[in-house]
Amino acid sequence: MTIQEQIKKDLVVAIKARHDHGKNALRVAMGEFARSDQKELSDDDVIKILKKLIKSEKEMLQHKGETENSPFIDIIAGYLPKMAGESEITAWIQENIDFSQFKSKMQAMGPIMKYFGAQVDGNTVKQILQKR
Repeated sequence: MTIQEQIKKDLVVAIKARHDHGKNALRVAMGEFARSDQKELSDDDVIKILKKLIKSEKEMLQHKGETENSPFIDIIAGYLPKMAGESEITAWIQENIDFSQFKSKMQAMGPIMKYFGAQVDGNTVKQILQKR
């Protein structure tokens, strides 16, 4: 089952259970999916949309001066894959990346991001590479 299908199912459950935060968050996500050209999105596309929604919600909270996460962020983040930890990324880099092939360390970001995909944040990889 794709993430998009799971969100559709969970929306029906949230509506029946009268769970307002869940219903509202999932409707926003479904609305964003509907804005896409494709009817069925790949999991990677869904993850990108969900990350964008979380980022915009965090920016809105910062603008309001609030520091806590909202229920919206918690619900949407529940559909994202488990992120790779710093130790996992570092171990993979040590085993698979030969820095002599690159002019600078930052050029190694491409293969790292390609391998980990949506399981890693680009800023985390950048920080790891800067420490080396």
